[in-house]
Amino acid sequence: MDNILKDYHINNEQLEKFKIYYEYLIQENEKINLTAITEEQEAYIKHFYDSLAMSKFIDLSNKTICDVGSGAGFLSIPLKILDSSIKVTIIEPTLKRINFLKNLLEKLNINDVVLINARAEDIINDYRDSFDICTARAVSNLPILLELTIPFIKINGLFLAYKGQAYNEELLEAQSAIKVLEVKVKDTYKYELPQGFGARALILFTKTKKTNPKYPRLFKEIKKKPL
Repeated sequence: MDNILKDYHINNEQLEKFKIYYEYLIQENEKINLTAITEEQEAYIKHFYDSLAMSKFIDLSNKTICDVGSGAGFLSIPLKILDSSIKVTIIEPTLKRINFLKNLLEKLNINDVVLINARAEDIINDYRDSFDICTARAVSNLPILLELTIPFIKINGLFLAYKGQAYNEELLEAQSAIKVLEVKVKDTYKYELPQGFGARALILFTKTKKTNPKYPRLFKEIKKKPL
């Protein structure tokens, strides 16, 4: 699988970490629900290659990154393998997945990732305005994602949303949330996954002002009535 990740110029040590990651993911996936993508080539492309995509477009060196609803560690753990200077905090509400991540990090010999077993809206007061970058992959649609993530970001910080080809529709749906949460779309990067696995878009949002402290609301309220 070495050639799949060649675009990122990773070394042999990093390649070995991705191999360990994949093998442990498949092993534990038989016990807990981590991914529906288990075939090796597809997993390397859709999980590892795609997770690393943001490194092509923005400088991640020494940045603090909050990964909301990380699940099996996508996308922040692959980024941490790529650039050890990144300071990663993962917020994941499912304890079984937190335990998976804890064991994974031990296997990868990565000891400076913060794991938080909680819902994002329940811990916001401890981490408001704390991170350079916030991201979430395949958690929900944009209006919900923005409310859950923007409060964590510093002013002028970034939220990165990984989306498919229909991203324009979600952007239209998110116009109210963009206005209420004081953010703007900084850029949109389009790219193709290798070997015909599809088109992707990475949308960058910039936080322009401090978020109203009433946000994020409880998740049931967010889901019932998105901004």
